[in-house]
Amino acid sequence: MLTPLILDTFRTLLDEAKASGDNEPTAMNLSTVDAGGRVHSRIVLLKAVDEKGLRFFTNYESAKAQEIAQHAAVALCFHWKLLRDGIQVRFEGRATKTSADESDAYFATRPRGSQIGAWASKQSEELPDRQTFEGRVAHFEKEFAGRDVPRPPHWGGYLVEPDRVEFWYGATFRLHERIVHAADGTRWSSRLLYP
Repeated sequence: MLTPLILDTFRTLLDEAKASGDNEPTAMNLSTVDAGGRVHSRIVLLKAVDEKGLRFFTNYESAKAQEIAQHAAVALCFHWKLLRDGIQVRFEGRATKTSADESDAYFATRPRGSQIGAWASKQSEELPDRQTFEGRVAHFEKEFAGRDVPRPPHWGGYLVEPDRVEFWYGATFRLHERIVHAADGTRWSSRLLYP
């Protein structure tokens, strides 16, 4: 569970990022590790944050989901270049699937085109040509014509429960301020790091 200090600090920075003109303030780098130890990174979007952690949604058959199934430890990093002299917030912890109810509730808020895309995309699999994908989109548009699009069983959310959080505040001459919060069970401690 995130402490009120960590959660409030993050929410304040996120609100500042949203007001800064950043066109994707909820974008976060997600790093995972495959069975061979290779690290993979990609950008996903934060969809919710509370004392339990951070949530994002994806295809459960994607490469990232397979990597999380093999090795649940993940890292997230926000980088807001437009804030002050640049701010990063880093989270490390374990990812677990959200409940079906939570995934259903979020899926229902997505634009219809994104809902269709969740059915049409075999995320991370090889695609022979763009027409194949467009054909799958057309197929699912026809299948769900005139009715709500249900959440695919292979699509849903993840909750990242952090046990380490770093707030990195940029400064001139690279004299940055770094504050790390780390959990040992339910107890959190804080310390400063050299830039």
